[in-house]
Amino acid sequence: MRKNIMLLAVASIVRLTEVASFSSPRPAYSLAARRSVSMSATSTDTSWAVLQTVASNTAVGAALNDEKESRANGTGAPFVQNKLRLFETDDTPKLTLFRDHAGWCPYCQKTMLLIEEKQIPINIELVPMRSYGDKPESFLRIVPSGLLPALTIETNDGRKQTITESQVIMELLDQLHPPENGYRQMMPSDNDAKGQARYKQLANLERELFSWWCTLIFRPEGPGFSSGGMLGKLMGSNDSSMSGAMKGFLDCLSKVDDALASTNGPWFFDFADHPTMMDFIYVSHVERMLASAAFWKGLNLRSDKYRQQFPALNAWLDAFEKRECYLAFKSDYYTHVKDIPPQYGPGYDGGFEDDRVSYQASIAGKDGKSWKLPLPFDDSLQPLYRGPPLPLCVLQAGEIVGDNGMIGSEGTSYENADPEKMAEACRQMAGWKLAGNGQNVAKFASRGGPQGAKNPRKGFGAELADPYAAPDEALVPLVDTALQLVCYALLAKGGASAHESALAEMKAGLEENIGKEKARDVASALFYLRDRTGVPRDLPLAAARQLRAHLNAAIDVLY
Repeated sequence: MRKNIMLLAVASIVRLTEVASFSSPRPAYSLAARRSVSMSATSTDTSWAVLQTVASNTAVGAALNDEKESRANGTGAPFVQNKLRLFETDDTPKLTLFRDHAGWCPYCQKTMLLIEEKQIPINIELVPMRSYGDKPESFLRIVPSGLLPALTIETNDGRKQTITESQVIMELLDQLHPPENGYRQMMPSDNDAKGQARYKQLANLERELFSWWCTLIFRPEGPGFSSGGMLGKLMGSNDSSMSGAMKGFLDCLSKVDDALASTNGPWFFDFADHPTMMDFIYVSHVERMLASAAFWKGLNLRSDKYRQQFPALNAWLDAFEKRECYLAFKSDYYTHVKDIPPQYGPGYDGGFEDDRVSYQASIAGKDGKSWKLPLPFDDSLQPLYRGPPLPLCVLQAGEIVGDNGMIGSEGTSYENADPEKMAEACRQMAGWKLAGNGQNVAKFASRGGPQGAKNPRKGFGAELADPYAAPDEALVPLVDTALQLVCYALLAKGGASAHESALAEMKAGLEENIGKEKARDVASALFYLRDRTGVPRDLPLAAARQLRAHLNAAIDVLY
């Protein structure tokens, strides 16, 4: 009898979705759906299959399904976990890049940006970094040192050569795919003495900037002293509280800004209208500088103040953010402040104290706004809409118009996009991702239960990494139920009012299905999942913050 009731509930959900997609303002979620979820302990396969149907019946979900198929075939858009890139060739690539699975490694990121912008056909193998998992033996047999990224080249006689070090890999990839074969130019020409000299100068400046960043973030700040001269004018005052490390870092950034301002476009070289090798070398670490400087030093280099002081640097970042391939590999500040310490060492608090405390709360979702519903349209600390905030296929499916007047296009900002359409597309992308792997996500989240993660396991450098942790098995069915309810709310169609109705149904469903004696245990599992939602591994930030906020909404009911 229970099975028949479930089948009826499944049919009702699908019918609701079909109706909502054309005329009904009601969400694709109803009392019937909520009751069906209560049986998830014995019917998880069916329940998540229903959610996948609901997701696929949204325009966003249908577009993402098509995109997923294209990526599996080696085509489609850039994506952090692509395993094959063919672009316009049908030939089997003889190159294989080994890169990190989570999108944490800056050296893998810059290598992938080169591959995407140059459109190099390549196989990709995803390997954990040491800080969050063990490397497979199959990889260590090829690269005994375990270094990432690594490149293997299959020669005509079937042998394979292995290369490590990102700079060597990038220059080799560029040489193997020259402009005369139709690939984009990424380096100054050999006969361009001035360009070659500039390239070396900029490479040295990047190392200088990296050194100042390490000095500022990973060492305790020394006492401040008066800042005269160029930097004093830059800051508008002689700030005696600013440390030497802060002054040195900002002074070096001004050199980078000057170098960018000296070209005719946003990039370090203007022999092309696209980013080149030097841009990739800089951007992966500058991205991490933005996050770490805000979190540990209260320094927001994307603020209006610093946009005026470093206009060329910010224009360069804006230009990157307008490119879909950069979004595919771009992380958020929260993920970076978790992935930086195991790679570089702990960051030290300092800098501008009041702003630092505020920024830390915002980045960690503890300010009562950044991870809480209703979410503001944009994030003042991490601007979302200076470029496409979601894959272009999602923006197109959601009929979201960019600031250039075109739907779902690259090369433009989305700061004036319809807020309701944008929020719904972001929610539905998060719901689609959750529905597609719901059972495994529920087991993963259940590690956060009171009996979870108690099995003996190896420790890793990353604070939140525990790949061998076991779930709290008794809690899994209840966590599964809670996540299905969250997923229904994310997938609601029909604008803000439909979403509000879906949230009310989610809350009622949680109260109905999760008993008080287990509510805090389930909330702990949702905390665990929320804090481990990574960008870009799991979702782009615009969608990830919706997932985090909806998990918080569920936690508020349970806790």
